[in-house]
Amino acid sequence: MGRVKYAAKNITFGWLGNIVTLLLGALLRQIFIEHLGDTLTGVNDYYTNILTVLSLAELGIGTAFNFSLYGPVARNDYEKIKSYMFLYKKAYRTIGCVVAAIGVAVAPFLKYLIEDPGRNSWRDLTVYYFIFLFNTVSTYFVSYKYSLVNAQQKNYIQTNIITITKAVTVSLQIAGLLWMPNFYLYLLTAAGVELMQKIFVSFYLDRLYPYLKEKKVQKLSKEEVGEIVSQTKALVFHKVGDMARLQTDTMIIGAFIDVTTVGFVGTYNYVISSVSNFVNIIFNSVLSGFGNLIATENKEKQYLLFRVYRFAACWIYGFSAIGFYLMLTPLIILWVGEARILPDLVIGCIMVDYYFKGERIVLSNYKTAAGVFEQDKYLTLIQGGVNLVISIVLVQRIGLVGIYIGTIVSGLIANITKPFIIYKVCFGRSAYIYFRDSVKYIGVNVFVLLLLAWLKSSLMTSVSVPGFAVMVVVITVVYNGLFLGVFCRCEEFRYVWGTVFRKGNGRG
Repeated sequence: MGRVKYAAKNITFGWLGNIVTLLLGALLRQIFIEHLGDTLTGVNDYYTNILTVLSLAELGIGTAFNFSLYGPVARNDYEKIKSYMFLYKKAYRTIGCVVAAIGVAVAPFLKYLIEDPGRNSWRDLTVYYFIFLFNTVSTYFVSYKYSLVNAQQKNYIQTNIITITKAVTVSLQIAGLLWMPNFYLYLLTAAGVELMQKIFVSFYLDRLYPYLKEKKVQKLSKEEVGEIVSQTKALVFHKVGDMARLQTDTMIIGAFIDVTTVGFVGTYNYVISSVSNFVNIIFNSVLSGFGNLIATENKEKQYLLFRVYRFAACWIYGFSAIGFYLMLTPLIILWVGEARILPDLVIGCIMVDYYFKGERIVLSNYKTAAGVFEQDKYLTLIQGGVNLVISIVLVQRIGLVGIYIGTIVSGLIANITKPFIIYKVCFGRSAYIYFRDSVKYIGVNVFVLLLLAWLKSSLMTSVSVPGFAVMVVVITVVYNGLFLGVFCRCEEFRYVWGTVFRKGNGRG
């Protein structure tokens, strides 16, 4: 099976899984808010964010190992695969213990991290936290096995397992909330189902790759281990910086505003992440294919596919960013009520960062597939520092929007610097063309935004389900029609068109 077919299969199952989890998750969040309230919604979102920060202990080991597996998998070198996976298993079990220790050490400081917890006692808040911690720690003892699946471009296996688990978990949680609204029952239901999933995954992947159970495993050479260590050291800086830039917004809101606002923001983020997961699935599904491409094809082919990848990102992220900006607040009003909406300026800032994040995903994914970690290892630390300083200063002066200004400014640092690195290291070319195309894409998106904002003010004078549906159709037709009209003759679009409609197994 070629790269295109693997990517298509990964995208198909990813979308099906996302549809299931989106619909069930939206229903669950609505029932959760109705039965447990906005404060516990904020606590749930807040703890999820804290445990994401604690996952920093992984420090890029997974990324480094995934990159190391691309070559052996492409060559079907089973002995080398066994060696990497054995080392990976030892590393991840150590990480699980480290995360557990750090998590326990953080627990006494929860009262200093949460502003206005409402009627929830600190005892309950602490127990809730430890249930979240258990779910996170137990993941490390199984998740390393997915690395081989993904290196073989079979991401759909992980997607299907996660989808089934999520569907069962959410269904049971909905039933529990309707029967007996209790946050402990809600959390323990998820913990129990996910624990059974992890046990199943361990046995299933052992049967899928029986050679991984063989006791005779060759040790990696000092050079091979040294390469992983070198890549991991560089990725440590990336992970720390990403945490300071991407995972601290919720914590700043909880510490400087209140935990209820965390829940309001979380509802918006839920919609954005649920819908954008359809977008992310496309771009993440081809990551392992890029690893294979770089291992087997020349630089000209690599450069062409990078440009196609970037063109698709600007198109899809532009469309979704504009759609979110215009329709997100009407959707929230229809879903959970007008009392839980955020100001338009905040939504605008979130969407500006969302669009530029799409370009960063392209740059970061290609760098990851190419193993380019060392050249910009300090960049994310600078971004993280900029984000924290600007966000903390501005949140105290202008409120919530100040946090997102910090996020935008810190993100743009990567949008400006990473193209120079990739074009020089990966392609041996000038980055001028990249920035020229950026201006072109941004210009088209701004024009379409202004046109659609005017159409919305004329067509959608009040929020209703029929008006919402009509406006979604208008945005879809107008945006994609204008984008195609401008770019239909470019090489990148012709490649996409040919790939979608050509016959055969398509290794491209």
